[in-house]
Amino acid sequence: MAKSKVLIVGGTGYLGKRLVNASLKLGHETHVLHRPEIGVDIEKVQMMLSFKGRGAKLVPGSFDDYRSLVDAVKLVDVVICAISGVHIRSHHILLQLKLVDAIKEARNVKRFLPSEFGTDPATMANAMEPGRVTFDDKMVVRKAIEDAGIPHTYVSANCFAGYFLSGLCQPGKIIPSTDSVLLLGDGDQKAIYVDEDDIAMYTMKSVDDPRTLNKTVYIRPPKNILSQLEVVGIWEKLIGKDLQKSSISAQDFLARMKEQNYAEQVGLTHYYHVCYEGCLANFEIGEDGVEASELYPDVNYVSVEEYLRRYL
Repeated sequence: MAKSKVLIVGGTGYLGKRLVNASLKLGHETHVLHRPEIGVDIEKVQMMLSFKGRGAKLVPGSFDDYRSLVDAVKLVDVVICAISGVHIRSHHILLQLKLVDAIKEARNVKRFLPSEFGTDPATMANAMEPGRVTFDDKMVVRKAIEDAGIPHTYVSANCFAGYFLSGLCQPGKIIPSTDSVLLLGDGDQKAIYVDEDDIAMYTMKSVDDPRTLNKTVYIRPPKNILSQLEVVGIWEKLIGKDLQKSSISAQDFLARMKEQNYAEQVGLTHYYHVCYEGCLANFEIGEDGVEASELYPDVNYVSVEEYLRRYL
């Protein structure tokens, strides 16, 4: 079967650049939206040129120019959006409503993958403020997609390894300590950690798969469904010593969270749901979902131990 032509929006971002790499690796004709307002961000310009040198097609377009979005969408079969939904970076989820309108007008897109890639927002109806804004906005985009009858796939990739594993699940930490660790509660709630390159590969594998059409793809690599204590245990084994452990209760965590600025509170709310409530692993995948590592056993995903070895 011929591979779809793919447009990636947000292709120079944290996950977007990995999606471009995976798309090219799998042999898709890969289009990357190029924003005129990229200005003098030389690193992004050079990244774009590196994509071009590997065969990607750079397509001018911007959320500030609706016609350019329609023109870009008309070039491809599949649209993948990877704009940021993380408040500590930027939060642009609702900008995708313009992309939904462009896809609806173009009428040629066989599948749209909006910017999700974290916790499944459909499971977070009872999420706390202020973090619930992320899930609410994603559900607004989902409703627009489904109301327009646009074929779609949603990707729930759970915890990005770079944010969670590298700091042993401690907010604000991105390098594992060799001395101490703060456990969130008892550290016993299961979460799911996925290397960002693996997220991109599983995502790209799904774009032409009829089994993922109008479904949510949950990325749940079996070896990576672990508690914070289990992650710490793997690190301790790798470094050959025990870390000094302390813990913070849910009540104290929430109290400290309220002292932070808005963007940090949003992120910490997500940590609370993941690490104190176990929101990622406390439900079974229903008939509207499929699991990526089962669909694509050929993807040799990075285990937690393999990931942490990088820091030795």
